[in-house]
Amino acid sequence: MFPFNFEWIWDMSHVVFMGGLWFALTILGLGMTYCVIKAVIDTAKGKGAHHEEH
Repeated sequence: MFPFNFEWIWDMSHVVFMGGLWFALTILGLGMTYCVIKAVIDTAKGKGAHHEEH
């Protein structure tokens, strides 16, 4: 069901479905990347290391 596959059909249902799929995967990937980068930066700065200090 990918464009490089021989069974791919260029009709509107395939284009809309795959477009929505890749849009959702991109949003999830960017969100996860942001969370990982923020966690690494916060860990490097030492934030959240001491739970008893508020």
